Amino acid sequence: MEVRLVVDGEDIEMNEFVTKVFGRVIEALVSTLKGVDEDWDIVQIEVVR
Repeated sequence: MEVRLVVDGEDIEMNEFVTKVFGRVIEALVSTLKGVDEDWDIVQIEVVR
């Protein structure tokens, strides 16, 4: 699994543990949503504060 974190246009480096945590949490959340195919390939999330 590949996870990329970009904050205000800057790539944020994450170690393997953090990458796995981010990826698995997002995967678990997305998989519970109605209308999401279980064979999805890419999820893009944008958060604006």
